[in-house]
Amino acid sequence: MLQFEHRYATLPAPLWVASQATPVASPELIAFNTPLAEELGAKEVPDATTLAGWFSGNQPVPGAKPGALGYAGHQFGNFVPQLGDGRALLLGEVVDQHGVRRDVQLKGSGRTPFSRGGDGRSPLGPVLREYLVSEFMAAMGIPTTRALAAVTSGERVVRQMAEPGAVFTRVASSHIRVGTFQFAAARRDEALLKALADHVIERHYPEAANAEDPYLALLEAVVARQALLIARWMSVGFIHGVMNTDNCSIAGETIDYGPCAFMEQFDPQKVYSSIDQGRRYAFANQPAIAQWNLARFAETLLPLMKEEGDALVEQATDAIRRFEPLFSAEQRRLYADKLGLAADSDQAMPLMEALESQMHQGRMDMTATFDALTQDAASPNDERHEALLALTTQPNELVAWLDQWQQAQVASQDGERFTAMRHANPVIIPRNHRVQEVIDAAYDGDFAPFHTLLAVVTKPFDESVEARRLAAPATENQQVLRTFCGT
Repeated sequence: MLQFEHRYATLPAPLWVASQATPVASPELIAFNTPLAEELGAKEVPDATTLAGWFSGNQPVPGAKPGALGYAGHQFGNFVPQLGDGRALLLGEVVDQHGVRRDVQLKGSGRTPFSRGGDGRSPLGPVLREYLVSEFMAAMGIPTTRALAAVTSGERVVRQMAEPGAVFTRVASSHIRVGTFQFAAARRDEALLKALADHVIERHYPEAANAEDPYLALLEAVVARQALLIARWMSVGFIHGVMNTDNCSIAGETIDYGPCAFMEQFDPQKVYSSIDQGRRYAFANQPAIAQWNLARFAETLLPLMKEEGDALVEQATDAIRRFEPLFSAEQRRLYADKLGLAADSDQAMPLMEALESQMHQGRMDMTATFDALTQDAASPNDERHEALLALTTQPNELVAWLDQWQQAQVASQDGERFTAMRHANPVIIPRNHRVQEVIDAAYDGDFAPFHTLLAVVTKPFDESVEARRLAAPATENQQVLRTFCGT
């Protein structure tokens, strides 16, 4: 079905270690992303039984060469020199219809040489969450890994309790992380580090190969992609939850949707992840954490870069400092779109900062606020503010902000700006309580709610009755305030 290649497997061990999936009891297919498979070059899709066998690990996928990837990582600020794929296997790479090389990986397929005593399995809940959220992010145009398949295992996985097991198949531009470079650097093996860096330049940043210092150019390119990515996360209220260096993709994609969630009632210090007790990865901290992760990446590249001594450190520091202006520029652009203002408007930043303050103080739902604002802009009439004002506990203060926003909009009101505003402000996100409803139903053997929610969140600007129903914020009784990792 897929034409696999295996360039990463040619890198020296232990960056890639051959490993086989552990068969499961009775795999059954939950979902298969046929459009993505076709994008990856699949000419035909086999039946559900065959797919379940392949993407559970029970039968070898034709042409695959499974292996686990080695990497290290700073986990909540603490360095662990060896982590690696403890429950995942890279099947290989395919070149898609656009000529882009992409990884295909099983997740939850059993123990590997990097399992460190773990069972190598995944509960069903995190598989469904990652499928829904990654496909929503793709629909929003935010760089992300993708969901190719989800399969139940017919076995139980014990975490806080015994849960149904599942295997997830994801597609990524690559699975190379900041932690992969830390893994090589920790071994003090410059040849290993150089082989990895050269592979990344060839695969992701070929323009860097012609630079005066290719490894400095690589650092600058990764910084730029991460800056754009984090700005886009922030624009939709995405909270990754576990931004360790081993979850920071060198390709600039969102990767590892563990305890992730989307902002509901706006709070810059919002944390959903049950393991983030110190709020290290709170919503507002994400840009600074991304920059911190990139500084760790820069440290690994120093032995390869041309400069020496203090000049080398200053050069790398300057590259890391570029994150903030790049992030801010992208954030301003996104703010202008979200508010329906001209891209060069000098009002976008102050208006957004004031609105965020209003959302926080007025206990407003972030997605519902911007959706209502979009409808407000498109429907000028005497009652245009009603839906928006109903979202806040401080309507008088919001009215004053709305007057300022309307004045700023006067110069920007045209069809293109309304279109940009709608496509910056989704009607629906994968809300925590909706995802939990899907998981609860699936644990009872009912996957219909999963498919219903998937169909809606992959069309995030749809204003159908069903989309509006599933887009509604949680009631007080429905709120899900904690999310959990599947490891």
